[in-house]
Amino acid sequence: MGAAVTDAMGRQAPARLLGIHVDLLVAAIGIRDQLPAESGQERAAHDALNLFTMDGFGYFQEQTTRPQAIGYSLLDSPIGLAARMFDHDTDSYYKISRALVDGEPVGGLSRDTIVDNVTPYWLTGTGASSARWYWEFGRFLAATAAAGQAPPPVTVPVGFTTFPGEIWPAPRSWAETVYPGLAYFNEADRGGHFAAWEEPETFAVKLRAAFRPLRDS
Repeated sequence: MGAAVTDAMGRQAPARLLGIHVDLLVAAIGIRDQLPAESGQERAAHDALNLFTMDGFGYFQEQTTRPQAIGYSLLDSPIGLAARMFDHDTDSYYKISRALVDGEPVGGLSRDTIVDNVTPYWLTGTGASSARWYWEFGRFLAATAAAGQAPPPVTVPVGFTTFPGEIWPAPRSWAETVYPGLAYFNEADRGGHFAAWEEPETFAVKLRAAFRPLRDS
């Protein structure tokens, strides 16, 4: 496909984007020294983020720098694929373990839905390509940093929902630091990193609330 065509498609996609909803503040990793740490909630978020970068960041770093190293093994063994997906963060790990080992579903996390989630990756052979997304994102950030530029700001309305079991539940002040002019913010009373999977009804309610002003405008 020619460069002119791809450039045109790239321009059309943002033009049609009316808003986004986010529930993990990924940008916090790179600017954690700039994020508020005054309230108890802000300090707790810093503690959780620091713990992640010290003890839970391995998969993120590997997939950002060497995705193929893990990618081929994810295509070779369904057990290896499942283990990689399940051992993601402490909250999700224990919830998935309860569902699989003890037969005690946690929200939408049951034995059946867990297997349903893993199966498409295996049948379509997309374990490696899902890991490469991290590499592509990392290359984009590295290129902007090398050029002495900041990533382009988000110019559409942003809705943010923080879930209590997230890897680092971001307070409103953090979301506003990353997304100035934040259009919507809410705190869910349950749910974790896989919120849409774990608590689909709660997630859907928050998503609708975030986009309702855009739909009605």
